[in-house]
Amino acid sequence: DQGRGGSSVEIPDDIFTEPDPIDANTLTNLGPLRRLAGVWEGHRGVDLNPKADGPEQRSYYERIEMQPIDPQTNGPQLFYGLHYHVHINTREEEITFHDQVGYWLWEPATGLILQTVAIPRGQVAIAAGHAEPNATRLLLTAKRGQTDYGICSTTFLELAFRTDFYRIEVNFHGDGSWSYLSDTSLLVRGRDKPFAHRDQNTLTKIGEPDLNPWARLIRDKKAHPSPR
Repeated sequence: DQGRGGSSVEIPDDIFTEPDPIDANTLTNLGPLRRLAGVWEGHRGVDLNPKADGPEQRSYYERIEMQPIDPQTNGPQLFYGLHYHVHINTREEEITFHDQVGYWLWEPATGLILQTVAIPRGQVAIAAGHAEPNATRLLLTAKRGQTDYGICSTTFLELAFRTDFYRIEVNFHGDGSWSYLSDTSLLVRGRDKPFAHRDQNTLTKIGEPDLNPWARLIRDKKAHPSPR
């Protein structure tokens, strides 16, 4: 089978048996996503979005928290990942400009990278790409109409601001910071051409990640072994 993440996908005869053993420490098995783990802030965000009288550009600042989750399996498929929360504000307003949650996932066996996106305006997506463990650049995409790596929206958004395509590029820098550029193709009702909605920012680490729950459990048992 040809996977839309960019490479062929082989489905084994046994789709139930999980890998054994599984390394419990997510932070040591995240491949290129290891550089995303932690708490981040960025103060140079730029958003370009559609308005009734034309494109509007807004500056924003954001906080992103990415914490490791326990290893996840789909039968023989094994993912290591990060749960993330993005919170964005603008200088002009104190209320939330954008809120987003989801997961970044890494499949060591294939190099598959996934980003799940959920925003509280009634939209979700799964974007996919591939990368080597030491990659300094990630590129993921999702497309409306696909049932694996696709985009799903409310009826209102489908009719008024239809999202046809999503692309995110992440670049890791030598000083430990990272930047992203996300492009979303929107078909706005009453417009002849799609609108290129763009967001970009650079993030600097302000906090280290925790251990995932399973790894914390193992650490605590070693630190405080049960009496014989």
